[in-house]
Amino acid sequence: METSSNKSERIDLRITPTDKELFKRAQQISGDTSLSSFLLRIIKQKTQEIVAEKESILLTQKDRELFFDAVFGDIEPNEKLKKAAKRYKNIVTPSEHIETSELS
Repeated sequence: METSSNKSERIDLRITPTDKELFKRAQQISGDTSLSSFLLRIIKQKTQEIVAEKESILLTQKDRELFFDAVFGDIEPNEKLKKAAKRYKNIVTPSEHIETSELS
């Protein structure tokens, strides 16, 4: 965890008096000891949420692309998959099995 001695960077903001009053009011209600600590806590919390959400969406899109490429792509089944399809056909009764003719 970062301590106050690690804090060497600054961010300067220009805000309206109305916004400043709103931020101060929220800081007092929240119990934070200073406006700076309140703003830092809120900004950090929200940015972590944004990053987590966007990273999750990116991973989901990547997974979806991999899945659809695997299912609908022009990739030929390997020998293990072909053997598994043959074993499946031998084990499952004709009324139970799904179409695997493309794997044979």
